[in-house]
Order: sequence, then structure tokens, then C-alpha cells
Amino acid sequence: MARTLDGLVLAPVADQAPGQVGTRTRFTYHEKDGEIWAEYAGGDVVRGHLVGTREGDRLDFRYVQLKHDGSTSSGHCVSVVVELPDGRLRLEETWESQDGSGTSVVEQVTAHVP
Repeated sequence: MARTLDGLVLAPVADQAPGQVGTRTRFTYHEKDGEIWAEYAGGDVVRGHLVGTREGDRLDFRYVQLKHDGSTSSGHCVSVVVELPDGRLRLEETWESQDGSGTSVVEQVTAHVP
């Protein structure tokens, strides 16, 4: 099993469609006893929350977010936790919402890479 996500900050490696999560969005993850949750904000997202479970290297969660235009969206995401060669963590995500579906990648943000 990959390292814990607890306390890690992750960011998308590429922008999604306008009004969605993008490279300026930051996710702060928490994890305890198979439960995961995170708060996120940045870019087009004013505030977002996700909550779900982790089994091994697989995350399964629901998310809700408020965007700067006042609209909200929600969806479901399944992610696989991957450890990068430099020791950072990456989440390879498959998601679906009322706005559509797709894939995305978020990676751990560090002040410096060892």
C-alpha cells in the first residue's frame, strides 16, 4: 500500500474545462482508518469537499463544489494512488458528474523535490 495521504497537498497537473478544477486548485487530504476526505479551493472553485474510502491504493469518493459564478456541482470519483520515482504521490482519477465525465491527474505539491 502506498503512503498515507493524510496532510498532503495535491494539485492537478493540467486544467480541465472552464469552471472546473484546474492547476490553481489545491486539495488538502486527510486519511484515517480507511476514510479519506479533503477540502479544496483555487482557480474557478471557491470551496469544495470530498469524502470517501480507501482500500489499498484505490480511493472511491463523492465530491461537491461551489464555483465563483455561484453554481454548484457534484460527482463521483475513483482514483488510484501511485508513488512517483521522486517519492511524491499521484492520484490517477476517473470521474463523473452532471457536467460529464473524464480522467484527471493530481500530484503532491512540495516546496522542493528531494
